[in-house]
Amino acid sequence: MSATPSTMAHGTRLALHDKVATIDSSHRLAGALGPYQARVEDALRHWLSLVTQAAPPAVRDAMAYSLFAPGKRLRPLLALLACEAAGGALEPALPAACAVEMVHTYSLVHDDLPAMDDDDLRRGQPTCHKKFGEALAILAGDALLTGAFEVLAAGCEARVAAVSCLELSRGAGAVGMVGGQTLDLQAEGKVGRGQWTVGSENQAEGSESQS
Repeated sequence: MSATPSTMAHGTRLALHDKVATIDSSHRLAGALGPYQARVEDALRHWLSLVTQAAPPAVRDAMAYSLFAPGKRLRPLLALLACEAAGGALEPALPAACAVEMVHTYSLVHDDLPAMDDDDLRRGQPTCHKKFGEALAILAGDALLTGAFEVLAAGCEARVAAVSCLELSRGAGAVGMVGGQTLDLQAEGKVGRGQWTVGSENQAEGSESQS
């Protein structure tokens, strides 16, 4: 049965209503998350100033350029909201939220490098290596990664810091984010599959000594 003008008009009204409802929900969500985002921004500035207090200005500038590029801060927001959902308080969770965002930013800086994804733009502005050069971009990424663990160690109670460092290192390391990036590069043919197993380095040393 073909659609009549009245059914088509009804469908158009429903679609328009859905769009308006979606926009309204988005505005309400943005309003609810605004205070959290503001706290995250303040905390990131606080912690970045501490971990770069005696750093060379060049690497500090590259770190800040990437960390404060336009973004929604979804990862730290999820960390804070998860803490609140479990009955925790906002303030003690801020170091962990900042650490997660610093690790995320480091991953973007390194992913954009020519040897990886080779991107010129990130979040609407030149990527870190395009702005500061490849060498400084690598160092800025390294400093953001290590700085994240400094934030956890300095900002959290000892037991919480230890557990948080363990979980973040697992999630960001060889079996987590780095491992995923490796698989992406393998799929693109940029790196080999690898053959290393536990003890294989000793076998290689033994064969070299016999030659």
